[in-house]
Amino acid sequence: MTNIPDIMGGLTSAQKGKNINSKVSEQAASDIKPAAETSTQTLDQVSLSPEMTKALEEATFDAAKVANIKEAIENGNYPLDSRKIAENFVALERLIGG
Repeated sequence: MTNIPDIMGGLTSAQKGKNINSKVSEQAASDIKPAAETSTQTLDQVSLSPEMTKALEEATFDAAKVANIKEAIENGNYPLDSRKIAENFVALERLIGG
């Protein structure tokens, strides 16, 4: 773009752009508050219901059962119902907005 002098203000278009940008930067800088002026930030907290707390306390993990299932899958001996899997995927898609 060519710097053409402005008849009214004597500024070139490039100089006008610099003036506008500096005014915007000054305004943005004045909008930023130092940390001391901002409100106190708190961490989000999650509370579990008594039922959930009880369920977590009673939860068990059967490592032997998981190992047996992994082995059966690796050996091709784990029964999979492709129709049931597909139906569950369809239900899941409906839940998430499909």
